[in-house]
Amino acid sequence: MSNGYRTEQDSMGEIQVPADALYAAQTQRAVNNFTISGLTLPLPMIKAIARVKAAAATANAEVTGLTAQQRDAIRAAAEQIIDGQHQQQFPVDVFQTGSGTSSNMNVNEVIANLCQQQGVEVHPNDHVNQSQSSNDVIPTALQIASVLMIEQQLQPALKHLIDVTRNKAIALRDVVKTGRTHLMDAMPMTMVQELDAWAGQLDQSAGQLPQLLQHSKVLPQGGTAIGTGINAPKAFADAFARALSNDCGSDFKASPNPFTGIAGQELNLQLHGQLNTLATTLLKISNDLRWMNSGPLAGLGEIQLTALQPGSSIMPGKVNPVIPEAIAMVAAQVNGNHTTITTAAQQGNFQLNVMLPVIAYNLLQSIELLSNSCLSLADKAIKDFEVNHDRLNEALAKNPILVTALNPVIGYNKAAEIAKRAYQEGRAIIDVADEMTDLGRDKLQHLLDPKKLTEGGISD
Repeated sequence: MSNGYRTEQDSMGEIQVPADALYAAQTQRAVNNFTISGLTLPLPMIKAIARVKAAAATANAEVTGLTAQQRDAIRAAAEQIIDGQHQQQFPVDVFQTGSGTSSNMNVNEVIANLCQQQGVEVHPNDHVNQSQSSNDVIPTALQIASVLMIEQQLQPALKHLIDVTRNKAIALRDVVKTGRTHLMDAMPMTMVQELDAWAGQLDQSAGQLPQLLQHSKVLPQGGTAIGTGINAPKAFADAFARALSNDCGSDFKASPNPFTGIAGQELNLQLHGQLNTLATTLLKISNDLRWMNSGPLAGLGEIQLTALQPGSSIMPGKVNPVIPEAIAMVAAQVNGNHTTITTAAQQGNFQLNVMLPVIAYNLLQSIELLSNSCLSLADKAIKDFEVNHDRLNEALAKNPILVTALNPVIGYNKAAEIAKRAYQEGRAIIDVADEMTDLGRDKLQHLLDPKKLTEGGISD
């Protein structure tokens, strides 16, 4: 050991590795070869690979003869990684070999060295990677990471957003406002109806996730190199799934056809498709909030979002809708991630998809971004916004589209004449209709009552 380095050796020969590194030769070769982005696999992915190693050690002790001492040492080392220790020991670039072999070996080497520190002889390939291949480890770890992140982060955050939105709707149940289509004035609606529409859109994504996760819990681990299961006992896959389920508290199963999960990434593409749908919904809600908050004088000014920070470096007093804008950028990022995953999922060449690391990076990033976005949108935008009742009532009174309620009584053409005149003169629709029809003020007040119009049907 000299100049802060030590010499390690693998099947290709000797290589210099930093003296304090827990990894060894194969990781160092990857660090040297892949100097592309400086981006590394997300920590949840590294933890998921460590979970694979822990469960594999349990299964191997059951079906291959791995000693109890080796099993316990591998599991103890893996647990350190799962607990978030040694994060700096996983430096391999995302843009690496398409199977993720470098990251698999990175974890194998770190675990083997941690076992050595426990005084247990463990080889990264022969023991940590026993009954495994990078080709089944990385797809399996990706499914584990996505399942756990969605169950532990995204689903609770999405439920919180739905609950906050529905609670806000209830608090505003008596508020009537002008609806809009094509950004133009339309018929009246209640704030309950507007916010319940948001919650309903969010419910659609929340309802799809559990079914998708059931598919993600069926793992290709045990298929090894191409799906045939070479070098893995036939009992390994089921033993692995049992051990992993016990470790994670989630019901994972061995795939009856591991070829599918190794060769293709349609499952993760489908899962991200639902994340992309959720991002689209968050963008819709964010844009609605931005429009409703616009002004305060020259915009709609229907609501006032909570002021969180100064909005301009030059215009004193300006406050911007920063949370909806941040969420809009998240939606753009997730949309881009979906394009990347779509392209990457197409690279299932024969028996192996060869863009697994970039799929992992983008999928897990989307889950993280959407989880945090749901919490931010709920707690920093929707929960505490205030309604400008005067602006809502003023717009309702002048809304010429209210005349739609008179169609069954006076006909479309006559109603159009009234609407055009009311708009041109800037007058309330009821005043113009009173002049242009013989319905009488009381009848018009009944027919044009904005609250009644939110209930649909034909006024009598």
